Amino acid sequence: MIFVEVKEGESFDRAIKRFKKKVERVRVLKEVRARMHYVKPSVRRKAEKLKARYRHSMLHNPNA
Repeated sequence: MIFVEVKEGESFDRAIKRFKKKVERVRVLKEVRARMHYVKPSVRRKAEKLKARYRHSMLHNPNA
């Protein structure tokens, strides 16, 4: 569970911003979205390979 204490004199918007940063660091939303539907392991591996191939091409292709 993520807690954010609002400091004395701190605006509510600032506390919300800190909360959002903590959530992002913990990657809660990413995990929730991943669990929304089942992805077969073979499909997950295929997607990871495609991402890796794309990153590799972007790193080693100066024109892209």
